[in-house]
Amino acid sequence: MSGPECCKNPPAISSGGESGKVLQIASLNSYVSGKPDSKIAVLLVSDVYGYEAPKLRQVADKVASAGYYAVVPDFFNGDPMTSEYEIDDWLRKHTPEQVVEFAKPLIQALKEKSITRVGAAGFCWGAKVVVELAKYGEIQVAALLHPSLVTLDDIKGVRVPIAILGAELDKQSPPELIKEFEAALVANEVYHFVKIYPGVGHGWTIRYNDDDAAEVKSAEEAHQDLVNWFVKCL
Repeated sequence: MSGPECCKNPPAISSGGESGKVLQIASLNSYVSGKPDSKIAVLLVSDVYGYEAPKLRQVADKVASAGYYAVVPDFFNGDPMTSEYEIDDWLRKHTPEQVVEFAKPLIQALKEKSITRVGAAGFCWGAKVVVELAKYGEIQVAALLHPSLVTLDDIKGVRVPIAILGAELDKQSPPELIKEFEAALVANEVYHFVKIYPGVGHGWTIRYNDDDAAEVKSAEEAHQDLVNWFVKCL
């Protein structure tokens, strides 16, 4: 399921100011942050707006500050969602299934650089990619933030620790669906953390309104919860 919420409040393209840099990993441009000699990597899989979104890169910097090698790949090869696209046209061009195949060699390349464990966080559209990686053992820990396209059957297939951070006002993954996800994880005895943040909507963790103090506070809380989840499980 996709809709107008996925395109609400599009980010500006990054103009610098982050702690990291762009490198090429397994033929993909990737924003990386943190110590390259870290043994643990965390992939951050973007929403439809891609890896140059400043607030996504800021989340990567926060993850890196906990001691991880944070990697935000350009899985869209320079073709993120823009106003020139209709969302359905863009989604047909960039499917999560394709991106999973791009992610596998990237993860292998990280392991060849002495990375021993890999976690992944997916935002909106990116959550579908992460849940697929979690179903097939490509990663050790997963996190989904205001997920889109993720189904109950997807969650039933997860066998690694997973966090799901949902929004009270999210029509893509409403609280009722998030609770169904949680029930499935409980039934399958999968270690998990599920939280629904009040008063916020889809995409808020990386597309919050800077002028909305409550939204900013909620986003920062979610960022810290994300970091804490990886600290606990990776």
